Amino acid sequence: MRLRPTMQSDLDFVLSLEQDTDNLPFITPWERTQHEAAIRFPDFRHFIVEGGTGLDAVGFVILIGCRSPHQSIELKRMVIQSKGAGFGRAALRVAKKMAFDDLGAHRFWLDVKERNQRAQALYLSEGYVLEGRLRDAVRIQGGYDSLIVLSMLLSEFQARRDQALELLP
Repeated sequence: MRLRPTMQSDLDFVLSLEQDTDNLPFITPWERTQHEAAIRFPDFRHFIVEGGTGLDAVGFVILIGCRSPHQSIELKRMVIQSKGAGFGRAALRVAKKMAFDDLGAHRFWLDVKERNQRAQALYLSEGYVLEGRLRDAVRIQGGYDSLIVLSMLLSEFQARRDQALELLP
């Protein structure tokens, strides 16, 4: 499993994942121009997740705040095509390592729709700490959903690494 920088030629794949009916309830899709900007803008990192024996494209990850003077980087989006195959956990671990080791993060945070229980379980099992709930923060079909804010600090990441909890699955 690895993350490689997203190229323009990958955007059809990225957009197809965002529009997939399995993913759509849990994300707020972007337009192509937003992804194009994220590829170019230095404060963002946009990656294709490659996995399996052939290192095929299996998802994508977007980080924001990579040049933040506060050393607070956001996991803006992670979408994995094949659920339950371990690619999400592996991609999250690579993203954490990149945020803390390569980008110098002090804090690596995210928000997730409250209805996305599967993602919340993954983040909590990976050491993220609940910070709070933004009630009815996003509009969805038929109403609103709250956002759950989670984060991990560098000291927490280092403690997990010392306990061998950050190895790739």
